Amino acid sequence: MKPYQTALLSSLLIGSLSACQTQVETATTSEAIKLQQTALASQLGYDIVESLTVEVGPRLAGSPKDIIAVNWAMEKLTSLGFDRVYKEPVQVPIWERGEAKAKITFPVEQPLVITALGGSVATPAGGLQAKIARFDSLEALQQAKPEDVQGKIAFIDQKTERHITGEGYGKSVGGRSKGAVAAAQKGAVAIVIRSIGTDHDRMAHTGVMRYQDDVPKIPAAAMSNPDADLVDALLKRNPDALLELQMSPKNAGFNTSYNVIAEVTGNSKPNEIVLIGAHLDSWDEGTGAIDDGAGVAIVTAAAKHIQDLPVKPARTVRVVLYAAEEIGLVGGKAYAEAHKAELPLHYIAAESDFGAGRIYQIDTKVNESAWTEVQHALSPMSFNGVALGNNQASGGPDVSMLPALGVPVASLRQDGHDYFDYHHTPNDTLDKIDPAALAQNVAAYAQFAYIMANSTVTLTPLVTQSEK
Repeated sequence: MKPYQTALLSSLLIGSLSACQTQVETATTSEAIKLQQTALASQLGYDIVESLTVEVGPRLAGSPKDIIAVNWAMEKLTSLGFDRVYKEPVQVPIWERGEAKAKITFPVEQPLVITALGGSVATPAGGLQAKIARFDSLEALQQAKPEDVQGKIAFIDQKTERHITGEGYGKSVGGRSKGAVAAAQKGAVAIVIRSIGTDHDRMAHTGVMRYQDDVPKIPAAAMSNPDADLVDALLKRNPDALLELQMSPKNAGFNTSYNVIAEVTGNSKPNEIVLIGAHLDSWDEGTGAIDDGAGVAIVTAAAKHIQDLPVKPARTVRVVLYAAEEIGLVGGKAYAEAHKAELPLHYIAAESDFGAGRIYQIDTKVNESAWTEVQHALSPMSFNGVALGNNQASGGPDVSMLPALGVPVASLRQDGHDYFDYHHTPNDTLDKIDPAALAQNVAAYAQFAYIMANSTVTLTPLVTQSEK
């Protein structure tokens, strides 16, 4: 073949490939818009979260309700007709809440609303009573003189700021997770924190806390925001006020839970995976509707709409309902370990775990050179009110460890301005979910998963901060 013939053939091939790619992009965009319309007109997402909250309810990791939730998920996913439904075992600790009572006994008796933090030990059988050492933040407690804390109940009185992004939670949650260790190191007999919430309800927010093996374990509780205000005002009047605590939680070993998984098998690249996840467990105070029944419904319904398409996308769409997220991302870590050989085949991952507020933006974490192409590919999501964001996504709690393992992620940002009004409280119930907003979430996840499952853009390798 002569040189000019080779050049002509190359030009024709490139033109043909370009035309073919354009046809694929056009078809994908058209189908993504149809998926949006289908999802917005469907009540499947709401039906799923209603089923979970009504037929199962609260599902604390390691509890009998946890296994009921696993069985519910297996049956629900199977009934929806996914190509493959299976579960993978995860070892989880068993913690029982027991009772938690508190009151000011001096200078005037005042009953208070508290709840045990997840993992807390109990008070002595007869309870305990002590003066209060108040601090504005975890950092203030850590910097305190031991003599100012010794023999007292430490009280971290940090208010959680309200933001659409929920960023106020990150500023205050350290007091919950690390406060017991900091207080015990200073000689405190217990710790109580102002609830990590933005509400004004007289309900306390629970959540996991951590002990340290070489530090004494002390009881840890959260106090409702109005009661924290009351204690703060009382201490200004009388710094010698006495607080009484009676708590009876206990740790009871370990149990087997499961990550529950469903798949829509890809039609041409079935070994490559687009993962959309949520966590199946919840705290035991409410019914786990927004945290994370909504997420379970969103990703399941999104994948079901893709499952029902006449032609499946190129890659497999995998739904992962993670175990035991609330007590330390146990299911997420177990998934990453169990699938480490398969992680290079994970094209991208995302998790829905921030309630059911409307999605207003999508961020990614992909190779910088691919970012513009990825934004172009995801542009049909703008028809659903989703703006194209930045390339600094974390992907959500259970997939947050995947970027360090080379897996690209996306964060579909939800309006979370009121999420921490209900998060981890008895007020986390189905009535907090707006069906129309939930459907918008389903549409967004369906579009995201479908577009990524057909994408021709190379998203890797990722560059970590340490490599920059």
